[in-house]
Amino acid sequence: MATSRQIFDLTILNHRHRDMRALRRTHGLPSHHGNKLWRSSVLLMDYLQEFPISQGARVLEVGCGWGLAGIYSAKVFDAQVTCSDLDASVLPFADHHAFINQVTITTLQKGYQKFTGADLAHFDVLMGGDICFWDEQASLVYNLVRRAQKNGVRTIIADPGRTPYAEMALRACDKLGAMCDPWFVPHPHNARGYILDVPAV
Repeated sequence: MATSRQIFDLTILNHRHRDMRALRRTHGLPSHHGNKLWRSSVLLMDYLQEFPISQGARVLEVGCGWGLAGIYSAKVFDAQVTCSDLDASVLPFADHHAFINQVTITTLQKGYQKFTGADLAHFDVLMGGDICFWDEQASLVYNLVRRAQKNGVRTIIADPGRTPYAEMALRACDKLGAMCDPWFVPHPHNARGYILDVPAV
């Protein structure tokens, strides 16, 4: 049985791969849902093919998990990528996926709500997938997006369409000039959800 797959030219390991087993033995199991490939990462990668970022852009992926959207950005757009997550135990998985895909990223343990406007001003693009799933996160993510926009950062967030995300996205469309569209990636990836794209100002 295959222990890896190819998605948009990225090699992605699954749980059975010996490298992943070794990482779990060394670093433990992720505790904040960063334990697998989430479909929103696939949505982000596909969306960036149609609505790309600039070559060499400075990218911050928050709630990164395995960091796949950031790694894709580094590989395709030669982006300078920082992958951030509240859970330090997921960062070695992001680092390893960057290594096997022959790109360099920076990893950072930090919750997205902790990024100040001054922090965000060092980036051109903020992205995240599956980061707005609890009710209290709707306001936290909206405030993050608003701080990013005020500091000249484009934000792209994908989600299957959970209620907190929908509330946040409607507010961003109303107040920040964002666009939120349904997005579908057909077989063999079979991912569907929504993409919020908030322009920089």
